[in-house]
Amino acid sequence: MNKPKKGNLQSKVLAVLQDTKWHCRSHEYKRIPSGQLAGGGGIQGLQRGTSARPGLKIESKTDYCAHCKRKTRWDRWTGEFQISNAPAGISAALKKKILAHFGYADVIEQRERPSHELIVDHRFPMIRWGTTETKHSSEISEAEIEQKFQLLKFDAGGNHNLLKSRACENCFKTGKRGTPFGIEFFYHGGDNWPKNVPPIGVEAEKGCVGCGWYDFAKWRETLNLKLSAPKAAS
Repeated sequence: MNKPKKGNLQSKVLAVLQDTKWHCRSHEYKRIPSGQLAGGGGIQGLQRGTSARPGLKIESKTDYCAHCKRKTRWDRWTGEFQISNAPAGISAALKKKILAHFGYADVIEQRERPSHELIVDHRFPMIRWGTTETKHSSEISEAEIEQKFQLLKFDAGGNHNLLKSRACENCFKTGKRGTPFGIEFFYHGGDNWPKNVPPIGVEAEKGCVGCGWYDFAKWRETLNLKLSAPKAAS
């Protein structure tokens, strides 16, 4: 396996997990900020893999820790690998084009922001890709940008990309689709993952349609139309 670059967050996390035993996130990762362990730079990144490295099959659970004297999150590498589903990366030119397409405004708060407070989000979550993403050309059309991406905020006030990731992970595990900010509305389908749609692969994207996290702009527009529609006479 091509190991993560020495000294970075993933290499430090892998150094802990490589014995394939269960490890408590709260006390067994020395010199690693606990708030960064689960993200793309840490455990999630190891699970996704890269174009040069397969993903790692990592199990997680909540259990009591005798050292911390409370319930904490635990992780264990099974020793097995899985097909990489890492993003191909977005070039600086393409990122600028995507930001301009959406007017540098995040889709949820609809607020124009500096580029460092915005994340280019893939509508279709990586957890369901099942393979490494094909690199996007900077010549991608406006229609393709609209179909594939949206902008989410990442500033001192919150990280909407992280909220979406957690919702998609829960959907993947439980089959219950996301409800942004607790609002139980879907512009297509219902709260359960469709039975006729596979959980992983290109066809899996059909199961995301209708969820607010997948297309927040369309979700909000449809919800507003529903709320403004005249009520049927009783």
